[in-house]
Amino acid sequence: MTSPSVEERIAQEQDFGSKVELALAATNQLFNARNSPSYVAQVLQGVNAVSTKVQRTAQPFTGVAHAELKAKVGAVDLERPLPDTAAALEELDELYLKDAIYFHDSRYAAHLNCPVVIPALVGEAVLSAVNSSMDTWDQSAGATMIERRLIDWTAERIGFDADADGVFTSGGSQSNFQALLIARNHAVAKLRATHGDVRLPHLLDRLRIFTSVDSHFSIQKSASMLGLGFDAVIAIPTAEDHRMDPTALAAALAEAHDAGLVPMAVVATAGTTDFGSVDPLSELAALVRAYDSWLHVDAAYGGGLIVSGRYHHLLNGIHLADSVTVDFHKTFFQPVSSSAVLVRSGSMMGHVTYYADYLNPESAAKAEIPNQVDKSIQTTRRFDALKLWLTLRIMGADAIGALFDEAIDLAGRVGTLLADDPEFELAAAPQLSTLVFRYRPLVDGVAIDEDAADALNPAIRAAIFASGKAVVAGTKVAGRHYLKFTLLNAEASLRDIQEIIEFIRRTGASLLANTTEAAA
Repeated sequence: MTSPSVEERIAQEQDFGSKVELALAATNQLFNARNSPSYVAQVLQGVNAVSTKVQRTAQPFTGVAHAELKAKVGAVDLERPLPDTAAALEELDELYLKDAIYFHDSRYAAHLNCPVVIPALVGEAVLSAVNSSMDTWDQSAGATMIERRLIDWTAERIGFDADADGVFTSGGSQSNFQALLIARNHAVAKLRATHGDVRLPHLLDRLRIFTSVDSHFSIQKSASMLGLGFDAVIAIPTAEDHRMDPTALAAALAEAHDAGLVPMAVVATAGTTDFGSVDPLSELAALVRAYDSWLHVDAAYGGGLIVSGRYHHLLNGIHLADSVTVDFHKTFFQPVSSSAVLVRSGSMMGHVTYYADYLNPESAAKAEIPNQVDKSIQTTRRFDALKLWLTLRIMGADAIGALFDEAIDLAGRVGTLLADDPEFELAAAPQLSTLVFRYRPLVDGVAIDEDAADALNPAIRAAIFASGKAVVAGTKVAGRHYLKFTLLNAEASLRDIQEIIEFIRRTGASLLANTTEAAA
């Protein structure tokens, strides 16, 4: 093997030296005691950039087209860093902050995105810097105790007793998945008790999940991921108020039982995404008990009612559930992500426990070392509970509930407004803070036909979004296109929403006129 020449050795040494210098310089960006002044200065630059942008932003969106933004981001050379934080933030303003969709704006009325409270933002800053990982005690001592206390607090608010347990998750879909994973394993354990130690794949084909036609799509996705398949979910009809029909559920459970199938779980919804409807929880619980099944309540949206001062009664019967999903990043006004899954019997968390010798050995559990990974389907996990903790300690639960109550009250007033307007059709009376409706104007005293309304309403939504002046959502009801308001901003007024309604009317009238002219 030929030895390197003198020139090659010098080049190698210079290259090595430059990389050492680069590494030494990079250590100046590590968060530690030495660099804490730099940390404060740079984070403040970021905070000021966001604060300035929010103060100067006059509408929820710019209306930028995705192709334009893709080109801007694609043009950035990630191999060439910028000289400092100020330059990076200036670039970020152009690539992100300018075109971000701002949920705090009163004319944002689309999805279940809430304006966030400041105490939670303080928590976000703290948890990101300390960077606790919630899997084991030796990575998250104080954080573990705070999360566990918040799980106990939420369980108490739901009406569970001291035997309850749970864990924080990344969102409602994951909380629903974990609850159904527990329900599946619980059902399988009961089957094995009578049929012997049969392998899991041979048992899955008999399991069924029952949920309303208006429930969240994550129920079907969870069934698929759990090996049951989409068709293992039996959709139960709803009444006119979009709440699950107990009589229809009873018939479906009886039919499944007679066919030799196993009702693994019934999933009730406390706040459907479109209509905010809360299923009749007490009645459903009685049916579930009769079939020795599992009742999961998806309260990702309606979970905020546990702190409501005026609407808490809508959750009557939730304490009868076996498991509950609550999304704090919806109706508790927390930044994404912050959710939890809770179980009435803490022993059920054992259905997702797995011991790893390098991380959470079984010996640690026997020694009662509180490793949160014992309860979670995630391993590394952020300390998202801190945001809710600081919110409760600074604002209090009643204040959070008051914000949600204001949003529900506003939805009621807007519902009356739409119901009284001859050019709008309200699909159902509002129950929480969502309204599903469509613009169906009168032509010569007669409302435009269904097909014309189907074409018009999605076009209205797209045109409004492209303008950036407001953001509304869309959905389908009985196969027909509708618009949707989701109101979670306690500072939004009836006048604010009236302005959006009039914008919808003007946009729809203009689109309809253009269509008529083109046809002529």
